[in-house]
Amino acid sequence: MNTSTESSSSSKPKQNVPNVSMAVIFHSNYGHTKRVAEAIVQGARQQLPEAQARAIDVHEVDWEFLDQADLLVFGSAVYMGSVTAGFKTFMDETSKRWYHRKWEGKWAAAFANSGGLSGDKLAVLQQISLYAMQHGMNWIGLPLMPTGHEATDLNRLASYLGLMTQSLDAPPEETPGKGDIDTAVWFGNHLAKTIIKHQPADSRP
Repeated sequence: MNTSTESSSSSKPKQNVPNVSMAVIFHSNYGHTKRVAEAIVQGARQQLPEAQARAIDVHEVDWEFLDQADLLVFGSAVYMGSVTAGFKTFMDETSKRWYHRKWEGKWAAAFANSGGLSGDKLAVLQQISLYAMQHGMNWIGLPLMPTGHEATDLNRLASYLGLMTQSLDAPPEETPGKGDIDTAVWFGNHLAKTIIKHQPADSRP
């Protein structure tokens, strides 16, 4: 199958830089989920300057950047059918922001990583989606048709609510595989294009 991402991942000059930003917030125990987060940021930076698209570990949260960002992308590994304890702690730490509606109207998206092909990743995407809805956010899915189901294919797990990736028992430099990482790059590019398209009129360059 054709898995080329040339059209979406090639570098393009950023003229009339949009006044929008996005943060990819993740928890990663072994580095695999972090690699996916960084691939999403890589894709987003095809449309946005480096300072306007950042990956942020839940243990080193830049709350000021999150509060001003137009889009928050949440990512976690799947532990026992749920987000990790570290990511759940981050979610709970936003309760005052929920109460004061600090993130209401922002865009939201998510990704989940597990060792199995299924690994109950859908449960985690649904959990994060519900969390975003409680905050009053607007959800962006993954509108990419699968190019196949081999390791090099895009959206090979046929997920549309958000990005699903699989990590085998190997270092993060080796897994997730090419297809999943290319899908993450595509997803980041799509997310950046979406918030640029829908940025408020008074913030357009």
